[in-house]
Amino acid sequence: MDFNLRPLLEQLELEELSEFKSLLRTLPPQDELQHVSQTEVDEASGQQLAEILTTRCPIFWVEMVTIQVFDKMNRTDLSKRAKEELREAALKSLQKNKVPLSELTQAQGRSVTNPEEVTESLEGETPGTQDTYSSIWKTSGPIWKQNHWPEASEKLHKFTQRYERLVPFCNPNMLAGPFPHTVVLQGAAGVGKTTLAKKWMLDWAQDHLPGTFHSAFYLSCKGLGRQGPCTFAELLAKKCPDAQEAGPQVLAQGQKILVVIDGFDELRAPSGPLIHDICGDWEKPKPVPVLLGSLLMRKLLPKATLLVTTRPEALGELRLLVEQPLFIEVEGFLEADRRGYFLKHFEQQDQALRAFEGMKGSPALFHMGAAPAVCWVVCTCLKRQLEKGEDPAPTCRTPTSLFLRFLCGQCSPAALGSGPAPHLPTALHALSLLAARGIWAQTSLFDGEDLRQLGVSEADLRPFLDGKVLQADADCEGCYAFLHLSVQQFLAALFYLLDGAERGDTGDCVPDIRTVRALLSKEERLRNPSLTRVGYFLFGLANQERARELEATFGCRVSLDVRQELLRVTHSRDWPFSSRADIRELMRCLYESQEEALVREALAPITELALHLQSERDLVHASFCLRHGQALRRLWLQVEKGIFLENDGASEPGTWAERSQSDRHLLPFWMDLCSMFGANENLEFLDISRSFLSTSSVRLLCEKISSVPCSLRKVVLRNVSPADAYRNFCVILGGYETLTHLTLEGNDQNNMLPVLCGVLLHPKCHLRYLRLVSCSATAQQWADLASSLETNHSLTCLNLTANEFQDEGARLLYMTLRHPKCILQRLSLENCHLTAAYCKELSSTLMVNQRLTHLCLAKNDLGDHGVRLLCEGLSYPECRLQTLVLFHCNITSDGCVILATLLQESSSLTHLDLGLNHIGVTGVKFLCEALKKPLCHLRCLWLWGCAITPFSCADLSSALSSNQHLVTLDLGQNSLEYSGIKMLGDALKLQSCPLQKLRLKIDHSDAQIQKLLEEIKEGNPKLTIERDNQEPRNNRPSSADFIF
Repeated sequence: MDFNLRPLLEQLELEELSEFKSLLRTLPPQDELQHVSQTEVDEASGQQLAEILTTRCPIFWVEMVTIQVFDKMNRTDLSKRAKEELREAALKSLQKNKVPLSELTQAQGRSVTNPEEVTESLEGETPGTQDTYSSIWKTSGPIWKQNHWPEASEKLHKFTQRYERLVPFCNPNMLAGPFPHTVVLQGAAGVGKTTLAKKWMLDWAQDHLPGTFHSAFYLSCKGLGRQGPCTFAELLAKKCPDAQEAGPQVLAQGQKILVVIDGFDELRAPSGPLIHDICGDWEKPKPVPVLLGSLLMRKLLPKATLLVTTRPEALGELRLLVEQPLFIEVEGFLEADRRGYFLKHFEQQDQALRAFEGMKGSPALFHMGAAPAVCWVVCTCLKRQLEKGEDPAPTCRTPTSLFLRFLCGQCSPAALGSGPAPHLPTALHALSLLAARGIWAQTSLFDGEDLRQLGVSEADLRPFLDGKVLQADADCEGCYAFLHLSVQQFLAALFYLLDGAERGDTGDCVPDIRTVRALLSKEERLRNPSLTRVGYFLFGLANQERARELEATFGCRVSLDVRQELLRVTHSRDWPFSSRADIRELMRCLYESQEEALVREALAPITELALHLQSERDLVHASFCLRHGQALRRLWLQVEKGIFLENDGASEPGTWAERSQSDRHLLPFWMDLCSMFGANENLEFLDISRSFLSTSSVRLLCEKISSVPCSLRKVVLRNVSPADAYRNFCVILGGYETLTHLTLEGNDQNNMLPVLCGVLLHPKCHLRYLRLVSCSATAQQWADLASSLETNHSLTCLNLTANEFQDEGARLLYMTLRHPKCILQRLSLENCHLTAAYCKELSSTLMVNQRLTHLCLAKNDLGDHGVRLLCEGLSYPECRLQTLVLFHCNITSDGCVILATLLQESSSLTHLDLGLNHIGVTGVKFLCEALKKPLCHLRCLWLWGCAITPFSCADLSSALSSNQHLVTLDLGQNSLEYSGIKMLGDALKLQSCPLQKLRLKIDHSDAQIQKLLEEIKEGNPKLTIERDNQEPRNNRPSSADFIF
């Protein structure tokens, strides 16, 4: 990344950081954040958010939205700082790589060395102004007219109106800003960005827009990328006859000039050279990318309105060149548009709706249907099938199955009405090679020279031109483009499967096409997002049945060696399962294959999986894959809000007709996903957290778990809705012999305790650990739980964090602990609103209970008086308590004096947590005195966030020098500074010091402290020093993991 995000975010106050997170998801394209849950973002600190964004989102998007959000927050200081770092990085990159302008010119296509040739090519007969604009408008055909849409003009008007209210020069009600407008239309391929730009250009030129003049220029980056150097005057003269007549001086000052820069993503030029070589001279020949970069940076036509179109992946480069742009996301066809398209394409309404539902049933395909060209592909394929009486469902299952059927249906000899075509296999390979080279070079336009390099002619490609797979480009004469980017991506994937014998005259000379391993690598996919979908298609084509269909249709030989390569990549470190986004990516790839054998092989080595279902598409993919993951032992599941119908409990089980169409569609997939509990006998851990289910989905899950023999040992339910989910799970877990650990956490656990008591009282219950957090219960229900603890003979660990006991409930729990049959060993009452008044009963319990070894009372306002009462019980010889957690209990130095007295006696305590208590200098001093005594057996002491200063470090150092038992000391979130750490170091370097782990708050920028820590480590190799980066607002007991 070209600027350091972490220090920028750390400059934000807590409220500002929250505002940053809120604005983050409002900026397009929101898809970039889909794989990161809202909860994860909300809970992240500034440092954690920087790590999430830079490691799990495309860098260009992070850089762009960071600056946009800072601008929206009026933090212009941070925005300016980020921009300056970006520009410096771009210039450094340029100086490091030294890209000559001659190389930049050659990178754009044919090298032109003679300026006269350029002038000659730009001169010629100049048509009339309106003829020029009309001809530009007519080239919008590939999207809106050539795809057989009967009402293109009417729909186009509605489409453009949808966005005109957002654009200053289209909406007279918008106030004009003090700066010239730069409007960026960004969106996926084929969604109508070019059409929108041309329509507004035509309106501008015809003075349909209020307050505009007719001077407008259309610059297509696809075509210009192949042109040699020229002057800016020549560039404009070719595009508009007015340019020569007006002259540079007039145009440069004109405020009513519109310049459309179409397809910035096709420019194929790095930003570094563009920034370095910007030019304001109209008459100086420069490579076209440099001229366009100068235009975007306002060195040429500084007062003109700029309208730029681009795909999202190029936004990072564009952002370096433009100041204060207005970004507008073009969505293409909405659902209603797609439905209307199908109804117009099919003659019979029932066929149209059946085809539409078929596409809608595939979330991936339906998402791609935002592009009209993809809708035309779907309609063309399904109409042909429906007319033959075939079932269209298999064709719509995945994008691969659709585009394979499209290719075979459009370009086979039978479809074109021709006889045998012996050259068709070679032509297919040449076409796939052309597609693959374009994907790796990030271009979608090809000219005759590209074809000649492959040894093929237009005649060889005639089947693909006639089948509309390949088309003559409307903007660039003599050039070709694929029907849609997805068609090119499909054919690029096909290149990797066609057998080498089909390569014909092209041979193996494809140095610019990289391996399958490179194609699937995260680094390459972040650099070139088109590779992601090529990877999906590659998995889809690794299906044996599809390979046979290709061979039968085109007479080519398909090699499935790539199948083994795909498995090697999924099993290697190149495809790590470090994040839930990686898991979703794997699920999507395997689903695309639609081959169970391949899925089984790919999932064979996977024993742990964290599955985050963020959309219907994720559910569909996971339902197909996970039933084949038979080695799975541990599963974490999170279901985002909106997938299932909420509040559907009013519907009786089985009344499917009353449920929404969406829920009826998804529940079968959920049922398939739940079937993994029957197919997988090894699954022993299940964690369902932060999940929004429905009554129906919970019922189906519980039915599946209870109906099959299962080996689940640990179950975690955390923040799950609806409210009755906890109760339903407890019902099926009663008598579950393998279950030993159960966590129930959430704010909606109403009326769940009676069922849980039934679980504990079941004769087959072997539950050893129970965590019950934030449970709403009556005093009688707490009494019933206490009674069941007396009867249960397996439960040894009970965590009742964040439960508010009534007086009677707390009293009964303490009495249970005194019962001779109660075998509890570890108990947590963290954040249970306990006060010193409860400590007397608890102290009496500690006097007689000989089994309890771990007690957590964190986040209760016990105060010093509560500590005094507790110590009375702890001082009894019958007390066996080893670990006591008093984190954030409002304890002062007085409480420490009492604890220090206890520790100097023959106490059983070995672990003590006093974190986040202001114990002061006196408190530290008394604790240190206790540590020096031979009867003190304390092994772990946590003093996190206790406001300890360097002044107390002399006492700590003295204690460490003489103590022989302490192995862990937590001093995190205390500002000890260099002087304090140096005093500690004097004791830590001693060979007699038993300490093994020390946690400190460390200033990473302080070189002196860093050097001191290295010296301490050298003197005491067995010592581990942890750097505490935890933020105070996320405070948790340092000892929490040790307790349970």
